[in-house]
Amino acid sequence: MRIGLTGGIGSGKSTVLAMLAQRGAAVIDADAISRATTAAGGAAIAAIAQKFGPAFITPEGALDRERMRAHAYAQPAARRELEAIVHPLVGQESARQVQAALDAGARCIVFDIPLLVESGRWRQQVDRVMVVDCTPATQVARVMARSGLTAAEVEAIIAAQAQRPLRLAAADLVVFNDTLTIEQLSREVREAARTFGL
Repeated sequence: MRIGLTGGIGSGKSTVLAMLAQRGAAVIDADAISRATTAAGGAAIAAIAQKFGPAFITPEGALDRERMRAHAYAQPAARRELEAIVHPLVGQESARQVQAALDAGARCIVFDIPLLVESGRWRQQVDRVMVVDCTPATQVARVMARSGLTAAEVEAIIAAQAQRPLRLAAADLVVFNDTLTIEQLSREVREAARTFGL
């Protein structure tokens, strides 16, 4: 069973992912793979420097995320150009990790895909889509509390992600994580995991 897990920033997706992993799911973290490609020495660095210029690479040799974020907000095409470099690399590494999980006998593979709805290419690669959802007000409050960003900065990030109705429309299963305690969330995840064979 291949599960695509997604949710907006601050929804609690990472917590749900950890709970599924504890129940025995093999986890493919597309975000972590993506970050690795743009870290110092990452597979995407040379192509990013060539496309955007050396100013977008830090002295340590990683993608300058702040500069790229500002550039992508000012020039929406830049985000697509960056994704055209990073996404194929993420796809290759994800495929390698899937094969390793299958070779190890995994019964359920959960793909952590922040841009599942936006990318369009993931839907046909998973059996079910699980969305972790909460209200935008809760997203803003959680992200401000953990990151020190302003409400306006968090709202800009939310606006750049898939709109909530689109995510919910893509879902086979929704965990509404707005006011749940960690114990209540754990129960919901346990119920979902049973349907995945975990």
